[in-house]
Amino acid sequence: MESFKIFRWWFMVGALMALAVIMIQGGVRDLMLAQEPIWEIKMVELIPPIVGGGLLGGCIALILNRIKKTTPTQ
Repeated sequence: MESFKIFRWWFMVGALMALAVIMIQGGVRDLMLAQEPIWEIKMVELIPPIVGGGLLGGCIALILNRIKKTTPTQ
């Protein structure tokens, strides 16, 4: 259960960071200038990178947590 909490927290952080980077690089402009409805085209383009950022953050956090548990402390 502790691993799930760690993954969930860092998934959210990674997803928000990915969203922030996308918005800074022109995502807001793309959404405002889109001719088609936002929910049809733009969300399909934005969701995979956001989920990918979340998965990256969550998986790295789990790996680092596992390393921390196995490393002997002095």
